[in-house]
This record gives sequence, C-alpha cells and structure tokens, in this order.
Amino acid sequence: MSADINNHPLEDWQANVAAARQENSPQTVMEMIPYAAFIGAQAKIENDRLLYWLDKRASNIGNPSLPAIHGGVIGGFLELSAAIEIIYSLDIAAVPKVVDFSLDYLRAGRYKTIYAKCNVLRQGKKLVNVSATAWQDDEQTPIATARCHFLI
Repeated sequence: MSADINNHPLEDWQANVAAARQENSPQTVMEMIPYAAFIGAQAKIENDRLLYWLDKRASNIGNPSLPAIHGGVIGGFLELSAAIEIIYSLDIAAVPKVVDFSLDYLRAGRYKTIYAKCNVLRQGKKLVNVSATAWQDDEQTPIATARCHFLI
C-alpha cells in the first residue's frame, strides 16, 4: 500500500480529499501538506475558481533591504498552488509528482500578500500541464508565472 507525504495510508488521503471537495474547502487539502503551513499558504473558492494567497510573513523575506519575498518562497508557493489545483480539481488517486517546473520572475514580490490562480491546461493519462500566475496589487500585473508538469 502506498502512502502520502504525511505517511498516512493512501485511502485516508483520498477520503480526506473527497471530504474537502464535498465541503467545498480547498483549504482542507492545503492543510494536508506541511510546507503550506510553513510558508503560510492558503486557498479558497472565489467566483467558482480556486484562489490561493500567501499573507506577508517575516520568515518569507529574502531581501530585507527592500523588503521582498524570497524568490524560492514564491516558486514554492506557485508549485504548491499548482499541485493543490490538480488534487482538488481532478479525480486522481495520489499526490502528483513534479516532472518539470519552469518559473519566470517578472518583478519583485514586495512584502505584502501574494495571490495566485492556476489553470489546468492539459490532462493526459499520466501527465498534467498547469500554468500558475502570482500577483500582488493587480491580477493584470503578475510578479511571477510558472509552467508545471506533474505525473499523476
């Protein structure tokens, strides 16, 4: 029997994800991944779409002179958001595994809330392609974009 990242049986993982979908609570899925709590990532449904956000947190600062959020935190947040998008939106049996992740930093992530939205671009039998975009003040002015491929 395989296990999820929290070392729980796969059946427990699937039951928890199913319950989160039933309750319309993507945050429940987010809380199943320890890294989400470490960086402070959150998720909710807004206008029938998943919205992810990362509140400002001193431990996420990479450049204290600006201050700006560490690029690795932004990248990790987008990768996490893309994975949650797959787990919550698609009917899959286990945690998706990252095959490829490409990130474009477009501007500095200032010390304020970062938002993200993801789109599943293509789902095949084994691979899923997801795009993720992060912004702060205006969704039309992204701070970073990512292209992710996951093995399901």
